[in-house]
Amino acid sequence: MSEGRPIEPDGDAITVEVARDGRLKKTIRWEWNGNRVRIRAPKRVPQRQLDRQVAEIIERVKRRRAKVRAQADADLEARAQRINGRYFDGDLTWHAIRWVSNMRKRLGSCTQGGPTDGDIRISSRIKGWPGWIVDYVVAHELVHRAHPNHSAAFWACLARYPKTERARGFIQGVAFQLGEDVEEWL
Repeated sequence: MSEGRPIEPDGDAITVEVARDGRLKKTIRWEWNGNRVRIRAPKRVPQRQLDRQVAEIIERVKRRRAKVRAQADADLEARAQRINGRYFDGDLTWHAIRWVSNMRKRLGSCTQGGPTDGDIRISSRIKGWPGWIVDYVVAHELVHRAHPNHSAAFWACLARYPKTERARGFIQGVAFQLGEDVEEWL
């Protein structure tokens, strides 16, 4: 495997690893996970052809990440940055954060792994809710970047946001009022 080389598409670093694989005969295979692209090529592929295909793959990844970044919401990004700095020492990272209108059950989601690694979506249903509730939902999704599931470590980390329990009570009340399953909302 060759050394990963960082490529910066508009400040969004992507690490590329290229390896020759004797098991492959004709086709170049690649996988994309977050900011890492791993490319496997047959040993007999000429270097010039490999370089051209690597450039094409990177261009596809850059376009997709730019598209997601363009959909990001600047105000929501600033809010996430503020929350991250204030309550999590700036330790949490994500790719993009945006409002979405297609969430019916959840208030937010955060992807782990794959091409959309680090993309956070917040339901536009909560835009009119008190700011400290929106902050809680953003904090909740940010903490998922460090703790993918609702483990004890997740809740301990999220408790650094001081209004966690109060926000959870508010959300439970709204869910109850709407006749929704409270657990799906938290």
